[in-house]
Amino acid sequence: MQKNGYFQLINIPGGHGIKIVAPKEDGKPVNLYDAINYLKNRNYPVELAKLAAEIQKGVDTVIPLNGTPCPVEHAVVNASLAEDGMTVTINIIPPSENGPKPTVSDIIGELRHRQVIFGIKEERIREAIEAEMYCTDLIAAEGIKPRHGTDATIEYHFNTDLNQKPAQKEDGSVDFFNLNTISHCKAGDVLATLTPADPGEYGTDVFGARIKPRDVKKIIFKHGNNIEVSEDGLTMIAQVNGHVTLVEGKVFVSNVFEVENVNPSTGNIDFSGSVQISGDVQAGYRVKAGGNVIINGAVEGAYIEAEGDIIIARGMNGMNKGELHAGGNIVARFLENATAIAAGYVHAESIVHCNIQAGTEVTVDGRRGNIAGGRICATSMISTKVLGSEMGVSTIAEVGVDPSVKARYAQVQQDLMEVAKEIKSIDPIIETYKERAKQKMQFTAQQSMYISSLLDTRAEKARQLAALNKEMLQLSDMLSKTEHAQVVVYRDVYPGVKIGISEVSMIVQSNMKYCKFIKERGDVKMVGI
Repeated sequence: MQKNGYFQLINIPGGHGIKIVAPKEDGKPVNLYDAINYLKNRNYPVELAKLAAEIQKGVDTVIPLNGTPCPVEHAVVNASLAEDGMTVTINIIPPSENGPKPTVSDIIGELRHRQVIFGIKEERIREAIEAEMYCTDLIAAEGIKPRHGTDATIEYHFNTDLNQKPAQKEDGSVDFFNLNTISHCKAGDVLATLTPADPGEYGTDVFGARIKPRDVKKIIFKHGNNIEVSEDGLTMIAQVNGHVTLVEGKVFVSNVFEVENVNPSTGNIDFSGSVQISGDVQAGYRVKAGGNVIINGAVEGAYIEAEGDIIIARGMNGMNKGELHAGGNIVARFLENATAIAAGYVHAESIVHCNIQAGTEVTVDGRRGNIAGGRICATSMISTKVLGSEMGVSTIAEVGVDPSVKARYAQVQQDLMEVAKEIKSIDPIIETYKERAKQKMQFTAQQSMYISSLLDTRAEKARQLAALNKEMLQLSDMLSKTEHAQVVVYRDVYPGVKIGISEVSMIVQSNMKYCKFIKERGDVKMVGI
């Protein structure tokens, strides 16, 4: 059995001394400084070198101390508390040879004297005493650590990637008929499952104090119409056939309105869900949808607006009056003489004489992959095979954030500081009145009106602060997307094309190939791909 070495006062012929007991089976030797402190506390002269030498011998030995009989010394119980209050470690120095052995009650009494009342290891203490485990660190009391729980989570069983792009065929064309950007659902489909928060369990330290587990995040389903939630609140189910989307943490299921063509037989369409058009949209008509607009044919000079995506399989000739407005992405085979504005990306095989604005990027690829004429703007990137034309038609490609956004960002920062400062000045006054109210002090009518106005002002400032924080996050997101804004051309750039990146621009003077335009040191610079 492994045992640490220890020391003990004993009687010897002609007096008494200190016995050094060697460790057994790889136990630790006597701690020199523990022995020194023990002797000094009892006014014994200490010869440090001699004591150290005797300990190093590694065998049982006795050092004479005095010519008088051995005094009666009780066992010494040294106790140390862990910083987190979860364990108490004791180390027992044995009594003198003629002193009383420690008992379990003695040690438990010592622990209780130190206010330790929970998790006392009585059996472990008894075993240590019986085995004479002296000068050995022993955990005599141990608390129960709190079990930390987990946040609630939601698993969505449909595509939530709003930036998914159409696949490209082997011949270089884009597959506009199998885009996989729409998440269809049927009545009875499970849309999401919720794993509730696990609050964890309280712990207890050795003093009997409860220890709270860390807070966890509790969430519930957020959804629109055409959706039901199970009685236990853990499953979200579609009630109708339609299209499912996730917008800012809220699930929507929209019915799909299907029509063959948009023409005089249908008139304009304004629908709260998604619109599926199997044919064409004639010039002069309007289609407005609360979801996506999917057009399997072509669009002439019409107006199309969708809170989601706009997909036009055969493209659009806007006749200089057609417009597309999408809260999501715009995908079309080609765009000509049209205006297209998307909060997400714009993707086409050809863009000619158009005014394009994309919240993220504009991608023009496929067989033709050309941008010629008009003004193309994107927040992060414009990529195309061909930019401009041999005829020198006016073409503008702009990426990055408008300088006004940076100015607004700086203003919002300043406003945040001012509102926070105002709240900070109000809070101490409110707290003072709260303390007086607790003491049941009476307020005058004028004081009551003043307190009421302060609380109203505090609430209004809190609303302002929340709105400013929300705007700050949106502006930060916009700025982060433009940090590496670029225009990428995979084949030809023709002279006369104007490249703009944020507040700087350049006009291409000669034919260039396989290049990209970036902002570097305050100028637009062309580099190779």
